[in-house]
Amino acid sequence: MIIMKQQEHIPVLLNEAIEGLNIKEDGIYVDCTLGRGGHSSYILKQLKNPGHLFAFDQDQEAIEASSQLLSTISPHYTLIHDNFSRLKENMISQGIPLVNGILFDLGVSSPMFDQQDRGFSYRFDGPLDMRMDQRNPITAASLINSLSEKELADIFFKYSEERYSRRIAKQIFLVRKEKPILTTYELVDIIKSVVPAKYRAEQHPAKRVFQALRIAVNNELNVLEESLDQALDLLASGGRICVISFHSLEDRIVKNKFKEVSSPATWNRNMPLVVDEEKPKFKLITKKPITPSPQELEVNPRSHSAKLRIIEKI
Repeated sequence: MIIMKQQEHIPVLLNEAIEGLNIKEDGIYVDCTLGRGGHSSYILKQLKNPGHLFAFDQDQEAIEASSQLLSTISPHYTLIHDNFSRLKENMISQGIPLVNGILFDLGVSSPMFDQQDRGFSYRFDGPLDMRMDQRNPITAASLINSLSEKELADIFFKYSEERYSRRIAKQIFLVRKEKPILTTYELVDIIKSVVPAKYRAEQHPAKRVFQALRIAVNNELNVLEESLDQALDLLASGGRICVISFHSLEDRIVKNKFKEVSSPATWNRNMPLVVDEEKPKFKLITKKPITPSPQELEVNPRSHSAKLRIIEKI
């Protein structure tokens, strides 16, 4: 079992993800969500030449911070400053047609949440930004101040099942007639002003709206669907994909895709048996998602909603 030092950033489901990849020391592996290098560092430690790690991140700060960490472990890695929606394109350009394992650790890294000026958290007052890639022209503020009342309500409901989506969208529309809404606390105050006291007592009233805006700004669900298809195409025989998700929308996409590609073709009664071309090319390693242990939850409360699913190329 991997033991983390107390002061280190704690990657979610670290042991389970690393074991799930079933790493070969001479294999080619991809971490689609580098972050601060938590998972990547433990993948890299298990690789020997010609083994190699490719790691993606759209956040330049993450690239710079992780490069410092990984360079102390091994030279057998390549960092790619890009969205993992272009996973296959980037790997082909690197001369890599097939890989032995791919890891997705979805959501927002802890350092991003804790940076006031990135605007991801309702706990800090900062600009309504929420961009994982600072090159992205769309911010949370641009959506809040430009979309129609109905479009905002639809985003809040579709991406977070916010029960007061229409009420919140209406108030945003009224407030922005007077002045633009530009900061996280301005948005939090608007939300607090229209939701019932009982709802405010259940959880932070801005939690779902902030999640929905973040998903919309970064086009997270579409990117996930596109990249999963590419990951499945890139996987070599015996290779595995591990996906850690943090909310039901992400997990549903992963669950459905893995089920689709691992299920046998519908049997035709007129055929004596299923021909090879119709047999599934993948098998589920996890019938049900792996969730954090009580010990991990105690050390890392942010892992409470994490789910890990694993699939293997037959």
